[in-house]
Amino acid sequence: MITTGSPTARVRRAAAAVLACTVAGGVLAGCGRTIEGRAVQEGAGGGGASTEFTKLLTECDAVTDEQIAQSVGADYVLRGFFGAICRWDGDGPSGPVKVTFNWFETGALDTERETGERLGYAVENTTVEGRRAIQMRRPADPDSCGVSANASTAGIFGWWVQYAPGSGHPDPCEAAATLARLTLNLSS
Repeated sequence: MITTGSPTARVRRAAAAVLACTVAGGVLAGCGRTIEGRAVQEGAGGGGASTEFTKLLTECDAVTDEQIAQSVGADYVLRGFFGAICRWDGDGPSGPVKVTFNWFETGALDTERETGERLGYAVENTTVEGRRAIQMRRPADPDSCGVSANASTAGIFGWWVQYAPGSGHPDPCEAAATLARLTLNLSS
């Protein structure tokens, strides 16, 4: 048998190891919790499979930067944050514009409506490519508008367009609806 260190050092190391396991076990045991519900595998939100909306973090590519710029009347858009919510900043003859896209695989249009109403937004029913959709405007903000619709496979997606105040810009609701139409055309 090979031993290293003094017997006292070996005892200290063993005691430290036992203490570390006890502390870790206590910490791990204290962090557990039960979450009610049913686990859903990624991509299993319902409906058929569509390659546009089943690739992680590629939802932001459903509409090209050039199409976004054209839809909002900008000369260009620059990509910003990408995740469940994607953002672009653009500029053109009407001044700066901010564009936001969201897609929630297990989202529901009724939830979007309820959230918009709770925030005090004006929410109207509309359709995009024959699909049920809603249009939302913030109170006293004619420079921005959002359109959310049911995705072609599962969940919902939405576009929000916000122009600089008083810039003589195009209709933000029409720009958001155009982006929604492009999204559905590409995802079906």
